[in-house]
Amino acid sequence: MQHSFTSEYLTDVRDRMGKMKDLAEAALDQVSDAELFTTLDAESNSIALLLKHLAGNMQTRWDGFPQEGESESSKRNRDAEFEIDDGDTKPALLERWEAGWGRTFEVLERLTEDDMNKSVVLRGESMSVTSAINRQFTHYAYHVGQIVFLAKHLSSDQWQSLSIPRGESDRFTAAMRKKHEA
Repeated sequence: MQHSFTSEYLTDVRDRMGKMKDLAEAALDQVSDAELFTTLDAESNSIALLLKHLAGNMQTRWDGFPQEGESESSKRNRDAEFEIDDGDTKPALLERWEAGWGRTFEVLERLTEDDMNKSVVLRGESMSVTSAINRQFTHYAYHVGQIVFLAKHLSSDQWQSLSIPRGESDRFTAAMRKKHEA
């Protein structure tokens, strides 16, 4: 039986990562296939590149996690994640995205108390499993924020808010308080 903190922590991480995935997908639903590949300037990533990078990171970072030793697959070509290839179509990118998230949730689901007491090495840095999970969570949130920003920018006046719409904060807060009082 897992310690209550470990169980609660892992449940919370899975829940929050699920919400992060849903947020990115709700933003993706608001852009066209062509906009998926749009960049704002030469140094910017498109949503397509962000999907490709996150999928590549998830597939390799969680591979065998939490093994002792270096936790970065030698099979990964990170630099290629920032280049669009002929095979990088929307369906192909979304398939890799789903596979990456599937790997992430599978690993988070099977972690045990013993696993949480291990250390892992990421790019030469030794850290606890909890720190490694938090590092991934932060990394994903950073890029999901970029996806949402780009989708909102590209959708412009057609954008449908994914959170509390402007001018609706008081109404939203009152509704939430009423919901929790019941």
